[in-house]
Amino acid sequence: MSDVAIRANGLGKRYRIGARQASYRTLRETLVAIAATPAKRLARVLRGAVSTPPEETIWALEDVSFEVKQGEVLGVIGRNGAGKSTLLKILSRITKPTEGVVDIHGRVGSLLEVGTGFHPELTGRENIYLNGAILGMRRSEIARRFDEIVAFAEIDKFLDTPVKHYSSGMYVRLAFAVAAHLEPEILLVDEVLSVGDVEFQKKCLGKMDEVATGGRTVVLVSHNNAAVRKLCTNAILLDEGRITLEGRATLVLEEYVAGGVRGDWVANMPPPADGSAPGRLVSLMIEDGNGSAARAIPVGRPWQVRIEFAIERPVEHFMVALGLRTSEDVQLRTSWSKPRTLAPGHYHALFREEAIWLGTGHYFMNVGLSSNERTFHYVETAGLLEVSGVADGVDLVRVEGVGAVLNPMPVEIAQIDGPRE
Repeated sequence: MSDVAIRANGLGKRYRIGARQASYRTLRETLVAIAATPAKRLARVLRGAVSTPPEETIWALEDVSFEVKQGEVLGVIGRNGAGKSTLLKILSRITKPTEGVVDIHGRVGSLLEVGTGFHPELTGRENIYLNGAILGMRRSEIARRFDEIVAFAEIDKFLDTPVKHYSSGMYVRLAFAVAAHLEPEILLVDEVLSVGDVEFQKKCLGKMDEVATGGRTVVLVSHNNAAVRKLCTNAILLDEGRITLEGRATLVLEEYVAGGVRGDWVANMPPPADGSAPGRLVSLMIEDGNGSAARAIPVGRPWQVRIEFAIERPVEHFMVALGLRTSEDVQLRTSWSKPRTLAPGHYHALFREEAIWLGTGHYFMNVGLSSNERTFHYVETAGLLEVSGVADGVDLVRVEGVGAVLNPMPVEIAQIDGPRE
């Protein structure tokens, strides 16, 4: 017997852009249209309009092939619009692929959108049994897990109320509880860990961890890198509908977060959201202790960040801030300049540190400009810092249990002639 739970081969999904769905017509309208068609076609020929304009299409997925073994937890990552949700809809048989085939061996449960498969007129109790029946489970199987589902969802008081009266939070809790507790052999989950309040997200993460270690096959789509790193054994990276990387989840995640901001020099930052902002960020450069551009800084060596910005009219109580966070979106530190008044011109802010004491890996930089404690230009993920291995001659003193050190970097602001080219 094969140990493969899911095998996709050459999957592709094409959509028409701007295609207008035909409206319903009466029998009389249909007959009239058929009778008029030859005359209309002749008129188009006489006018020279022989052909119709081609339809514009887009491939949401193209030539996607992969395997998921039984008991494996596969993460699917990528930016918005990469095709992740389309892939899960094909795997769950909601959407038919334009090309390619997928073989699935096992009973499939899916949580693609909150409440998918719920009937609004039925009660919470009835929807639990309905979803179980859709999964092919016997009534006795559902009854055995019923109390656990209700306890997890925390909807016991509203169990016999039609779900159309549920709040969005109650909908989320019940949908996840049903999908996670009815024990399908294959579970497809799309962004469930990003919904609900903080406490419920922790509860979901704990349940997903239990599912992942319980031998069931899981395909998880999530932008929560920490969850993918914790739960998934392998991962695939989708970009514009194609798989660009697959392998161990930790390695794929590292490449994904690093690929978002390549290079040591970031110029042409997006403009401020407010068109009336008094200034704007221009560029960011990571440099070594000698002021040379650097792609990676060894542990224990000096480094600095040079941020250039333009001020278009006088600003009071001006500050520039630099934030540093991990690839799991954990904020490590924020450094900022002292408040001051600036005249119009081009400036650079130099954040400098005599030694970098961070673990090896990638760190993202957020940059902001503010006046009178109001931010007027902010760029998230404006730069990427890579911390390489320990520098030669550097002795590390390891202290167990010490977390992030919130020590801001010293910063100096100076006016320059103009921005770098």
